[in-house]
Amino acid sequence: MKRKKFITATLATAMLPLIGKSFGMLNQAEVGKGFKINRGEGRLHGHIKLKGVNANVLDVKVSGTDTGGNLAVFEQTSVSQGKGTPLHIHHLQDEMFYVLEGEYFFKVGDDKFHLATGDSIFLPMKVPHAWTQISEKGKMTVIFQPAGKMENFFVTLAGLDHVPDREEMVKLFADHEMQIVGPPLQLE
Repeated sequence: MKRKKFITATLATAMLPLIGKSFGMLNQAEVGKGFKINRGEGRLHGHIKLKGVNANVLDVKVSGTDTGGNLAVFEQTSVSQGKGTPLHIHHLQDEMFYVLEGEYFFKVGDDKFHLATGDSIFLPMKVPHAWTQISEKGKMTVIFQPAGKMENFFVTLAGLDHVPDREEMVKLFADHEMQIVGPPLQLE
């Protein structure tokens, strides 16, 4: 019995440098190099002009590819007063909004919230939520953790040559790890 423990301990000790090297390479790859994105600019895709639930414009500030899929940050310029998202669920990600300008109305689960400049809201994964724009114009920082397929979702919507119908939107949401569970939020 002692011999078996000795052999196991020796093999485990011998593997430590390899394991350490693997973790070191992983951390080195994740750290990468810092970068700056100027005001009014987007990283990788330029301005992503949405089609579908609204006609807002998204700028990627931090891409999921920058963080190994751990985080994505967008700046959304809102130009679709009275329009927002359908009630939906993100199965694998939390979401946070910080209002830079304007006013918005959010529903998270059964709760409803009015947000104005300087307010923020947290939307946990697996909780139905929706939002709509109250003010004529607005701007929000939108954060997804982990990044998931959101960047690809926005790029796909912007690349369409038509405004998708409800059936197509349901499929697009599903293809990007989300589920539509209700209609868009109406202003109260």
